[in-house]
Amino acid sequence: MIVRRARIEDARAITRVHVESWRSTYAGLLPDDVLLRLSDTKHETGWWRHALGRIKRRHFVYVAEDETGSVVGFVSGGPSRDRELTATGEIYALYLLDSHHGEGAGRALFLRLARKLRRECGKSLSVWVLARNPSRFFYEAIGGRRMATRMERVGKEQVEAVAYGWDDIDALFESTSTDRR
Repeated sequence: MIVRRARIEDARAITRVHVESWRSTYAGLLPDDVLLRLSDTKHETGWWRHALGRIKRRHFVYVAEDETGSVVGFVSGGPSRDRELTATGEIYALYLLDSHHGEGAGRALFLRLARKLRRECGKSLSVWVLARNPSRFFYEAIGGRRMATRMERVGKEQVEAVAYGWDDIDALFESTSTDRR
C-alpha cells in the first residue's frame, strides 16, 4: 500500500471512493434518497476536482493506492473547523473501499495526515463521525476519546455525530507500531 499526497488527477478516483463508501457505509443509516442522489460525475466536478485544483494552503488530502496503482482510500484534513472543541487539527474525511478494510490502509492514511497536521496545526486532533457509523470503532481502537456530540442534518433527517479526539498527537504515534516516515 502506498500513501501519497493527492493530485488533481486523483479527483475521479477520490470521488469513486467517496461515493461507493457512502453508499456501502450509510445504507440503512441515512435516507435512501440521499444515497441515491450521490453521483460520481457531480461530486467530481462539483467538489473534488475543484477542491484539489485550488486546495487551500492548510488543507491536506492524501490517497492510498493498492499494488496496481488504483486509489482505494483517501483522507482529508486541516485546521479544526469547530470552535467548541479544543483540538487544533481536524480530520475532515477518511474513506476506504470496503474491499480494503482491515488491510491497514485506513491507519496509514490517518497517521500520515496526523503527522502533517501535527507540524501545521498543533498537537491536538479531532474527527467527527456519525454515531451509528460502525467505522467509529476504528477511532476508538487507535485511542480517540469521545469529546462531544451534535445533531447534523443529512437530507431531511437529523442524525447524531460524535467527535473523537486526541489531546496529544505525539502520544498517538507512540501508541502505534507504525514508523515515522
